[in-house]
Amino acid sequence: MIILRAVLFIFCLKSAAAWDSEQLEVFDVVDEVKENFYTLLNVSQTATNQEIKSAFRALSLKLHPDKNPHVDTSVQFRNLVAVYEVLRSSTKRQYYDEVLVNGLPNWRSAVYYYRYVRKMGMVEVCIILFVIVTIGQYLVNWASYFERKYTIEQNKKVKRGKKSDKTQEPAVILEKPSITDTLPVQIPRLLWFIIISLPKALGLIKTAVVQQIEEVRKPPPPEEPEEAPVRIKTVRKRNKGFVLPDKPNFETTFHNSTTESNASSPPPVSSGGLWTDDDLAELVKLVKKYPGGTSGRWETIAEIMGRSVPEVTYMANKMKENCYKLSNEQEEEPIQVKVKQKTKKEVDGGDDVKKWSQSQQKALEEALAKYPKGCAERWDKIADCVPNKTKEECMMRFRYLAETVKKQKESTEQQPPD
Repeated sequence: MIILRAVLFIFCLKSAAAWDSEQLEVFDVVDEVKENFYTLLNVSQTATNQEIKSAFRALSLKLHPDKNPHVDTSVQFRNLVAVYEVLRSSTKRQYYDEVLVNGLPNWRSAVYYYRYVRKMGMVEVCIILFVIVTIGQYLVNWASYFERKYTIEQNKKVKRGKKSDKTQEPAVILEKPSITDTLPVQIPRLLWFIIISLPKALGLIKTAVVQQIEEVRKPPPPEEPEEAPVRIKTVRKRNKGFVLPDKPNFETTFHNSTTESNASSPPPVSSGGLWTDDDLAELVKLVKKYPGGTSGRWETIAEIMGRSVPEVTYMANKMKENCYKLSNEQEEEPIQVKVKQKTKKEVDGGDDVKKWSQSQQKALEEALAKYPKGCAERWDKIADCVPNKTKEECMMRFRYLAETVKKQKESTEQQPPD
């Protein structure tokens, strides 16, 4: 008897396992419609696909919900569509013909429950799973509680057996699980905590965004200017009888000493050929473009002109002796600088001292204010600021103006009061 039951059970399993998805769909439609499909479409069982299609179109026009606003025909129209989907497919139609002959399978089988579970919506499935998880969580909490309680009792029994141990440990209080420790209560708590913390989180995000915007809008820090290399000036030998005047403060150069030093040193070898007037004019422009104090001044000028550094410096000193005047230009009388200490005589600087334009005079005044007394290479920088004027001319103009102002002050003091 037991063997017979086992064989029947295996046979039922094989027959259940042989059902595919299309068969299950046919079973579902048969269960829902509960009417012969051919009778519903008013066709014979041996009707062709074209006849079934024509019958479906005729009935769909009659049973469509839009055609029947006063009568609810949605269920009939849905059944009609389901029947047509089964009969239009040759495979599903064959399965339906088998059902007409053999009937539906056993309703007590697992497929019965599978069909009804398939009809459940997503919301229903989520609710069922939520209830199952909640019950499982509650049972697991109780199991954990009993396990900890059992462990504590066993530890107490072990310690009672040891008579030497007289220390009393504090009693451990275990909290019993409650409904508040399950998902239906924990999820609302979590949502409430998120709602309370949301303003604070938004404030932190806003602060971070504002700081980021301020950092973007903040202008970059100004670059520190590069410190100009400090040039150490060597003490030059001065001629006998030379006395440094107190006023005004300016630098003087003597051509005799420079010519002697230049004459004593031999000229460097010319690497770029002979110097033409165009080369000398370009040299004058480059010397004014790169004034004293510029890093790598002579190397830059030599690289532009395609000559060596000693050759360029040697020719620059020669041009400096001629006040940067070319040979084809009209020779002017050398500027005579008469420096005497504490004298009231007029400075003899020639007509060039008085022939100054307004723009040159303004440039001289701005340069004097920009480079005050004590500034390194003061007159070289002032001469670079005044257009078409050399260092010696600027010095003579300053001396001339100082003497003129001094004379005006003396004349005003000597006039008798009215």
